[in-house]
Amino acid sequence: MQVAVDNFRRSYFPGVPDGDWRDWRWQLRNRLAAPEDFERVLGLTDDEREAFRRGPRLPVGVTPYYAALVAGSGSRAALRRTILPSTAEWVIRTGEVEDPLGEREHEAVPGLIHTYPDRVLVFVSGQCGTYCRYCTRGRMVGRPGSELGSERWAAILEYIREQSGVREVILSGGDPLVLSSGRLERLLNDLRAIGHVEVIRVSTRMPVVLPQRVTDELVEVLGRHQPLWLSLHCVHPDELTVEVGQACERLVRAGIPLLAQMVLLAGVNDGADIIKRLVHGLVKMRVHPYYLHQCDQMAGTGHFRTPLQRSVEIMGSLYGHTSGYCVPLLMIDPPGGGGKVPLAADYLEGREGEDWLVRDYLGRTRRYRENVEG
Repeated sequence: MQVAVDNFRRSYFPGVPDGDWRDWRWQLRNRLAAPEDFERVLGLTDDEREAFRRGPRLPVGVTPYYAALVAGSGSRAALRRTILPSTAEWVIRTGEVEDPLGEREHEAVPGLIHTYPDRVLVFVSGQCGTYCRYCTRGRMVGRPGSELGSERWAAILEYIREQSGVREVILSGGDPLVLSSGRLERLLNDLRAIGHVEVIRVSTRMPVVLPQRVTDELVEVLGRHQPLWLSLHCVHPDELTVEVGQACERLVRAGIPLLAQMVLLAGVNDGADIIKRLVHGLVKMRVHPYYLHQCDQMAGTGHFRTPLQRSVEIMGSLYGHTSGYCVPLLMIDPPGGGGKVPLAADYLEGREGEDWLVRDYLGRTRRYRENVEG
């Protein structure tokens, strides 16, 4: 993979100094967005050209670094599917909506979602390093008016202060790490000044699509606001490059726990072997595979959705066949905003007399007697 990235850079960005290529701000400024950008670097299929001609339903923007991972063929075609528009985005299936998580109904104040009793989610940025075609918040990311202004932030802080039961604040978006380190530190300082906020979580895809963002300055900022958890968004083992490993190493050395949230995507990672390689790669980087999400019912994303039975079977291929801490929870968000629901293969087969019948990971029926009083 590293050889492919180096060849890509020499071919399409030959005059760019190392310092610029490694600068996250340069990467953001030089994102590929127009069809001619992609035509030059990746080439476009007829379907992708038609999607651009119609005008993509979701924002398009890809860092040069991430485009290098997509260039070529083979397994990288899976990653290409996640960043380039297709005409399938205009096919709206039954049940698909613009707000699949029902976040508007749980927006206590503009920019703050309060679905669960002890935690809130705050949109601190409407921008991303690279835009995903299956984005749950495609209705708002990359759109005008999605940025966090001072008045909105003041109202968010006031709400959190008044909610003494809120012990965790999740910074999301868009991507919080698009913000400058100074701006991010000001937000974290404000939250740390609220006594009942115990934990801050940052949900981000930047260490994966733009690992150059994980600078020493950023790591120092995050490290000053412990306990703070970083939740990474990752979907394919080809994303786990040397640069991503180095970014995770810097974060781990600063004492920042790392989680991974993944999305199960048809034609991208909907195979037991791919998911196993992904979770093993994450664990080697000391990232705990946390959630594997069923693709939400966002309008125009049906071509990414795997059948639920298939998703459960993929999870069943992990239990017992790899370490328990490598196995994420399979989660589904039913439409309407009621929160996440865990799914799993059913290993409880029933009861026979005083014995429970359970199935082990090899498919064998085993007996279990509780031997409890009462």
